[in-house]
Amino acid sequence: MSSMQNDMQFLREGEKIDDLQRSGLRIIQDPARFCFGMDAVLLTGFVQDGIGGRSVAREDLLDLGTGTGIIPLLLSAKTDCRFLTGLEIQPDSAEMARRSVQLNRLEDRIRIVQGDIKEADALFAPASFGLITCNPPYMIGGHGLQNPDSPKAIARHEVLCDFEDVARAAERLLKSGGHFYLVHRPFRLAEIMTTLREHGLEPKRMQLVFPYVDREPNMVLLDCVRGGRPRLQVEKPLIVYKAPGQYTDEIYEVYGY
Repeated sequence: MSSMQNDMQFLREGEKIDDLQRSGLRIIQDPARFCFGMDAVLLTGFVQDGIGGRSVAREDLLDLGTGTGIIPLLLSAKTDCRFLTGLEIQPDSAEMARRSVQLNRLEDRIRIVQGDIKEADALFAPASFGLITCNPPYMIGGHGLQNPDSPKAIARHEVLCDFEDVARAAERLLKSGGHFYLVHRPFRLAEIMTTLREHGLEPKRMQLVFPYVDREPNMVLLDCVRGGRPRLQVEKPLIVYKAPGQYTDEIYEVYGY
């Protein structure tokens, strides 16, 4: 069977296979549903930077709301985590993520579980993960949505869960001293910080992401420790573009180009 024929067995109507430019990894996506964005990639770089030279080979990682599985896929190459699990509520997205895992022959390191973040503590044992990641819906509720049940709406708006649900799940499933990494929007930073601390997740590192050096930040990356002591390190800003259509060297490094 040719390589193209082999790829076709993993695809459904309207789907495509994209090269992740990292360790030969590829991902299946459906543009009509939802495709991963830069925020997910930057989060994996932030996790990699946070781990640094520290081995996490004995730790398991959980990605809450994994979508098509982009974060576990990239972190399988960027970290030495023992095992990575993606939790996704939408059955079609979870099934697509499973096929991406199979496409990359990573069944021995990654599994995709279809389920609700609000019921995560019934799906996994308490304090069973050393690392948890999340790229949650940014927008509050479904106000103004024409179709709140669409996959894109569910990914971007707090239709099926809110940030309180995410923080509660991370609190229950993280080991003491475990790290919770997330990407969100700066306009909700006060609420996010308050909610994290209410659930025993102490923010330890923060990095703001700016589209251009003279613009307002449009993303914030956070590294929190369950039961950590209060002390926040604010890292230097991450600038995405040095000119229209031209990434900065830091962004190229995160993507691995």
